[in-house]
Amino acid sequence: MPVIAFLSAVFVVTFEQLVQWRYGPSGVVGLLLLTIGIKAKSPTCSSIGAVVLALMVSGPAL
Repeated sequence: MPVIAFLSAVFVVTFEQLVQWRYGPSGVVGLLLLTIGIKAKSPTCSSIGAVVLALMVSGPAL
């Protein structure tokens, strides 16, 4: 069980660092809002986070 928790934590930290490196602080804010919205079961918060991330990803294409 500790191995699964450790691997999960490593994956989350790696993914967060990748988002921060690629999309900057606003990407981290979007990811944070999405995560908080999902954990708190708040559709508004998770929708805002998803929109921020979508704008960050599609920004160069627009």
